[in-house]
Amino acid sequence: MKPWETVDRAEAPGVGEITLVRRGDEYVFRVRGQTLMSSRQHGSEEALAKAGCEGLAERSNARVLVGGLGFGYTTRAVLDTLGPDARVTVAELLPVVVTWNRSHLAALAGAPLEDPRVAVVEGDVGKHMARTAGAYDAILLDVDNGPTALTHPDNHGLYGRVGLAHAVQALRPGGSLGVWSAGPSPAFERRMEQAGFTVQTLHPAAHGTKGTRHTLFIGKRRPQGRR
Repeated sequence: MKPWETVDRAEAPGVGEITLVRRGDEYVFRVRGQTLMSSRQHGSEEALAKAGCEGLAERSNARVLVGGLGFGYTTRAVLDTLGPDARVTVAELLPVVVTWNRSHLAALAGAPLEDPRVAVVEGDVGKHMARTAGAYDAILLDVDNGPTALTHPDNHGLYGRVGLAHAVQALRPGGSLGVWSAGPSPAFERRMEQAGFTVQTLHPAAHGTKGTRHTLFIGKRRPQGRR
């Protein structure tokens, strides 16, 4: 078996060393030496985009926020779902991940950042939501490992009551919040419901139809005052 090759590495404030490695056609992000994600496992990311953007294909001027760029597969799936007048904002905390997606990784998901419908915000998606009231038809969060955040301590707040309140206020009436998670979290599902969402959970496979299954929390924003 071929050895892993280091493509690039960088120090990320509050995170530590993040490394991009490859073996053959597979790329992996490692954070402090631990594997965070692989380019071969993106079925659940694509499922997140499909479920979170349900009903938006025919909507004019649809607006979607993607929190967490990864290898670009979620963004690509969103773009393939939406119409030509849609706009997709991608918020990514680590600038080096954006740089890699524009260079080493661009071909993996068909260079989604080159699509004119995409705007990139380098920064915290939670802070972005707090500044954008009623801006989005759908918000898709694929940050860290989901509600069991491991990489950056600030990500815990994203999935807490304050973060969910920001998501509610950033959505248009009837908008959807989709959250990717490495595994189930009944406590997070309850927090979503308490924040004002009607929630369903999905368990798509990470790759194809077999192997590891991840968890998707798909929440529809309820009308204010309704529980």
